[in-house]
Amino acid sequence: MSRRAYTSGVWTFAIALCAAELSSYTAAASGQPKVTFKQDAGRLDVVIGDQVVATYVYEDAAIPRPYFCQVKTLDGVLVTRPNPPDPVANTGNDDHPAFHPGLWLAFSDVNGKDYWRNKAKVRHVMFIEPFIEEPGRGRFGVVNCYENDRGQGAPVCEETCTYTFRVSGSGYFILVRSEFHSDEGDFAFGDQEEMGLGVRLNTPLTVKFGSGTILNNEGGQNEKGTWGEQSKWCAYSGVVDGKQAGVALMPAPGNFRPSWFHTRDYGLLVANAFGKKSMTGAEDAAVLPDSTAVNKGEPFALAYGVYVFGVPAGQDPGVAQAYNEFLKAAEKE
Repeated sequence: MSRRAYTSGVWTFAIALCAAELSSYTAAASGQPKVTFKQDAGRLDVVIGDQVVATYVYEDAAIPRPYFCQVKTLDGVLVTRPNPPDPVANTGNDDHPAFHPGLWLAFSDVNGKDYWRNKAKVRHVMFIEPFIEEPGRGRFGVVNCYENDRGQGAPVCEETCTYTFRVSGSGYFILVRSEFHSDEGDFAFGDQEEMGLGVRLNTPLTVKFGSGTILNNEGGQNEKGTWGEQSKWCAYSGVVDGKQAGVALMPAPGNFRPSWFHTRDYGLLVANAFGKKSMTGAEDAAVLPDSTAVNKGEPFALAYGVYVFGVPAGQDPGVAQAYNEFLKAAEKE
């Protein structure tokens, strides 16, 4: 299948998802909390009802790429590790604060540039549309520039990304849709573990330091059962104050290939569609490093669902049902 066909599949899925949102929104919006955004210098708070559920940071002297931090459930349980992590509350679990700030989309190899470890900069260019603020639904869009070394020379590529927040039962979705392109030249995504959509869980929710469990749709559990496995979704959650809280990552089926999951018991969860060798045969000489090339002037798209949930301890958080809800849009194509 061609790159254009892959891209078309993602955006057909994304357009259908928007259509499904709008059709279901009319029927279901009554009584749902409104999604609003509050902007400050370099930051955008995401508010559902009267609860700030996440902060989008697009200007940070310490972290030169956009990210979400302080991601919470609808009733205020902190799901992502605090940013920055408190060295006392997160004893032994305060590593990589600038690489793992909360929830992010980043890549350690785009044309050889490392945007994951902040060796190159992803610069916020602008917001691209008025914020959509409605009962049960909100959206904003941005343009990001993947700069070359020290900002010299032509950028590697540009990214247009939209984030849609959609209330669903005891949780909410963050629907991520990104399109990468360059009018200056070809570029390529490399083959490494640190590629894709990632989240760092709050310490009490981790397997190693708290009450956490990692689970994928195939029944694999924790790092041993989920690392390097391709799956439709992978969830990470734990129990705090009598509530099970967590997050599930759901790569869109229209992406150019299914994602492998880079999972760690200490609290890391990454959906990585690029690490063919690094995730399946790092020590196997017969498995060659992969490269995902994008031609000049052509778009390359990725889409994900992020489901943030919180339910009473012992109750099924409904991740499988949430994934089916995520897929309903594709069925309406």
